[in-house]
Amino acid sequence: MKAIVTVIGKDRVGITAAVCALLAQHNINILDISQTVLQDYFTMVMLVDTAACTASIGEMADLLEQAGKEQELSIRIQREDIFNAMHRI
Repeated sequence: MKAIVTVIGKDRVGITAAVCALLAQHNINILDISQTVLQDYFTMVMLVDTAACTASIGEMADLLEQAGKEQELSIRIQREDIFNAMHRI
């Protein structure tokens, strides 16, 4: 299953590395990635493949949210089909 991971927060060194390491620990493959810095704010959107993931999407959401709190970031994961349905006009 594909999912969308979003990361938003104050820019600093190591954000991409920390998020990617957490995804790798759970066998989540990054298919596409886009990131930018808007003034002092870091934003990143990733399309990921969770087919080999060792945790459920709910467990990953909790893990990413907790990691985000520890790093003062907003980190979210959403199934691709739900993301598409929410953003369809």
